[in-house]
Amino acid sequence: MKPTEQLRQAGQSLWLDNITRELLTKGTLKRYIDELSITGLTSNPTIFDHAISKSHDYDATIRDKMRQNRSVETLFFELAVEDLTQAADLFRPIHERTDGIDGWVSLEVSPTLAYDTASTLAQARELHAQAGRANLFIKIPGTKEGIPAIEEAIFAGVPINVTLLFSRGHYLAAAEAYMRGIERRIAAGLNPNVRSVASVFISRWDKAVAGQTPPELHNQLGIAVAKRTYKAYRDLLNSDRWLRLLNAGARPQRLLWASTGTKDPEASDVLYVKALLAPNTVNTMPEATLLAFANHGEVAPPLPANGGDAEETLARIAKFGVDASALAATLQKEGASSFVASWNELMAGITSKIDTLKQGG
Repeated sequence: MKPTEQLRQAGQSLWLDNITRELLTKGTLKRYIDELSITGLTSNPTIFDHAISKSHDYDATIRDKMRQNRSVETLFFELAVEDLTQAADLFRPIHERTDGIDGWVSLEVSPTLAYDTASTLAQARELHAQAGRANLFIKIPGTKEGIPAIEEAIFAGVPINVTLLFSRGHYLAAAEAYMRGIERRIAAGLNPNVRSVASVFISRWDKAVAGQTPPELHNQLGIAVAKRTYKAYRDLLNSDRWLRLLNAGARPQRLLWASTGTKDPEASDVLYVKALLAPNTVNTMPEATLLAFANHGEVAPPLPANGGDAEETLARIAKFGVDASALAATLQKEGASSFVASWNELMAGITSKIDTLKQGG
């Protein structure tokens, strides 16, 4: 049994953090589903920028659509929806077999809307309707302005992947928004079964403090934050408030580990996969990390429900001048800015491709 299958058997979902048209047309994604136990997929502007700008796979479609005078943003979302609906259809049997727990794909709203509540909500509803797939999450960042949009989207029945979470506090804010949306649906007599995941970013923590801690604490900050957050997740799912919602027909907002590719070349290439096993969670990983874990990964014991040594590790790291609370806010702000930069590069890349195609390229 492959390590990826062992991870799935242990109760964790493996999702691929990548999408390209080639993955679909060459059958690679289908093979990953069949052979590597992948049960979902996530995307972001950087992934689509690489897919569209660095290949000719989209040229024919772009050439056709540019005759219709689409805006660059509209054209992009049409390309993205085409890819993600195909992927969603591949995952549909898993989605149906697990009664909606698994088999999801994710599409992000424009990162330029990260601090605009009303526009985020409007685009989330529009994109979900455009895709027309029950197993498509819309990604909304868990920024201060994104939190109200998450609540409203859940209340409106739109499945949401909350992105750009970096701490226990960020996760709890997203979970609170999710529960408020569900509670409002129950009060309104609506079906409370609206799915969501809360995506906590891991490896960026360790990249941010590289060189600030002694060797024995290298690449330990992200894992400690994950353990602390996992304890909050387990505590919330055992709370009276959540159990009342569960009794009314709601389903948990699952915790998702994002940014789990190792950034330190001296560390294990499967560091964050091995360290973050936990039942009823998701690990979405880059393609290289997935293949590495399938090849030589080892399934470790699951995260402790009580957080284990998280607080001890965080206290040790704090002695070296690392303020985890302040750093979480910085990482979220920087993450939002980097997504905007990637978005702008994506828009510029599509514009350049249109210009090239117009010239007969």
